[in-house]
Amino acid sequence: MRKNKNLIYIAGPTGIGKTNLSIEIAKKLNSEILSCDSRQFYKELNIGTSPPSYSQLNDVKHHFIHNKSIHDIYNVGNYEKEAITLINKLFEDKDVLILVGGSGLYADSIMYGIDEFPEIPTNIRESFINEYNSSGLELIQNKLKKLDIKYYNEVDLNNSNRIIRALEIIEFTGKEFSLFRTKKQKERVFQSQVIVMECEREKLYNRINTRVDNMIEKGLEKEVLELRDFKHLNTLNTVGYKEFFNYFEGKSNYLDTLDKIKQNTRNYAKRQVTWLKRYKKSIKVHCNQEVDKIINEL
Repeated sequence: MRKNKNLIYIAGPTGIGKTNLSIEIAKKLNSEILSCDSRQFYKELNIGTSPPSYSQLNDVKHHFIHNKSIHDIYNVGNYEKEAITLINKLFEDKDVLILVGGSGLYADSIMYGIDEFPEIPTNIRESFINEYNSSGLELIQNKLKKLDIKYYNEVDLNNSNRIIRALEIIEFTGKEFSLFRTKKQKERVFQSQVIVMECEREKLYNRINTRVDNMIEKGLEKEVLELRDFKHLNTLNTVGYKEFFNYFEGKSNYLDTLDKIKQNTRNYAKRQVTWLKRYKKSIKVHCNQEVDKIINEL
């Protein structure tokens, strides 16, 4: 482990203010920021993923923001390899780096590493995605329950991406997905510290609702409309996009669509809060806590 090389992961549910806090801390510590938000990677998703603004990107150097296309094949394994290579290079000049984003699995891949999985042919993945798009979540949930009950009892059953990932590995290898999950921590050349942002539930939900309203004002509907030919892509199975796809197909009216986006975002925030409980040694900070106090705690 390199002496005095520290990665600070700023975690918290969506809408709580992670981006602003990460920028303030990065400024104070003369650092750079790496995103671990698995949807902010994609350059076509400018509004619905709430990436940092142009002024924020100019304030502090960011990495892994709009660096991929929705048409690219990209997963957490690819991200881990790219991010660790970059982090090791940045630590040649920096003592502290900031990791920020709500995708806990991607953050864990940086701090602890993830298990190695075989490369899966594209056609296998696409077949499960097509099944999901045509028949819904329950079908792939039941398939996973039949093929790997252990992982079925552990996975977030609302996360279609993870279910499909498990099914494609089972299909390709003939083995249960759970057999590949050794949970063996990899060695890193830096220390990690997790900051978990918290706030009152009502306040968080109000922030989420306001943020969705702001997305609508910025043109989220138009952005999704321009992407509707690619709605089959797994990268667009994302809150804010999938609800508008249903609206364009006449499956819901406009006001119900907006309500559904807010509801699904709140539900996503709940799942994130549950995930964050695993960071037993994290520093808990209120969303309004002053940056200097947080740095003192670090």
